[in-house]
Amino acid sequence: MSNLINTYNEGSLHAALKLRYAGDDGEQEVPVDGYIVDVVRDGLLIEIQTAGFSAMKRKLHALVESHRVLLVHPVPQRTWIVKAPKPDELVDTPAARPSRRISPKRGSILTLFDELVSFPTLMSHPNFSIDVVLTLEDQLRHYDRRRAWRRRGWVIDDRVLLEVVEIQRFSEPADFMPLLPDDLAPQFTTADLARVLRVPRRLAQRMAYCLRELDLIHEVSRSRRGVVYRRGDDAE
Repeated sequence: MSNLINTYNEGSLHAALKLRYAGDDGEQEVPVDGYIVDVVRDGLLIEIQTAGFSAMKRKLHALVESHRVLLVHPVPQRTWIVKAPKPDELVDTPAARPSRRISPKRGSILTLFDELVSFPTLMSHPNFSIDVVLTLEDQLRHYDRRRAWRRRGWVIDDRVLLEVVEIQRFSEPADFMPLLPDDLAPQFTTADLARVLRVPRRLAQRMAYCLRELDLIHEVSRSRRGVVYRRGDDAE
């Protein structure tokens, strides 16, 4: 029964990645230590997480104590928004057909830090690793005026995988160091990091938090500009 419950509300993106990682010889929806694991292949437990990491924290901490665990996190590099016709739109008119447009938002490997803040130190465990999967996706929506007011009534139904663009694996803290740009000053704030990487300051702050928790960067001082950091391998 637990297997049925686990797959009943599974989205298309989750299902497609599960099939990809299972391959021909992997098992899906496997009970392990009281949890249902998406894929078990060659002794590796593989969990696909398309949403926030916080709900996975307890499960992952438990599983890594006795098993090798790979967390797979898809990030849409480009998204096409596909809207179903509104219920009150006339049949056989252009408005009654689904519309499709590309979203201006772009994802990157750095988007991982938006979620890794839930358990950054888990990256130090030898049994844990993360795959960031950059994708091209369709995002399917339907209109419901009672819901999703932030999107003016458009509700997200599903994410559909179109293509896997790139997969980057992080197996230990040191794997994150190449994400710090070479032209970043020896001492820097999150504002500096955001400017050089061309990302929102909030994402730079989350990145800095994760890298600090993993001893990859260290706090030097505090000023009006914020906390000043240095790389962990730089001299004091």
